[in-house]
Amino acid sequence: MTEIRLALDAYERRLQQYMAQQGIDAEHLCFQDSCHSVAEAADTAGCEPYELVKNVCLVAPNNQIVVAIVRGTDRVSTTRVGKALGTERPRTATPDEILDTTGYPCGGTPSFGYQAIFLIDPKVMETNTVYTGGGSTRALVRVGTTTLLTDSGGRVVRIRR
Repeated sequence: MTEIRLALDAYERRLQQYMAQQGIDAEHLCFQDSCHSVAEAADTAGCEPYELVKNVCLVAPNNQIVVAIVRGTDRVSTTRVGKALGTERPRTATPDEILDTTGYPCGGTPSFGYQAIFLIDPKVMETNTVYTGGGSTRALVRVGTTTLLTDSGGRVVRIRR
């Protein structure tokens, strides 16, 4: 599918600026079609669902934001996330909390670029390159998994169901 460069919204521009300032080796992609769901994103980007990552934003008992990064075909286990953190199970963040704490809207949240605890499931690391949120529901970032790990400051731990 042909990608169409659209006028970038403020969230996409913020992410592009962050990537440029930090020297992140990744490609920001803008599309005409929605990338909100895994199925939409796979169709739009022309990739397989397992090549996408979901950034599930959670709130730990201490009110810290936790981003659980799993393959697009997997689901997050809040029990496993709680065990990885040494706390009770976190709860799912609301769309307003996601925007307030990450600076990006739900459905476009990237895997790096803001303060959070990043937990990356080992299955994500089995793929050399993945697609993550690009700042909006019409953008993605294609990034190597090693770069994703380094730039998020994340920790690899099993968090999928």
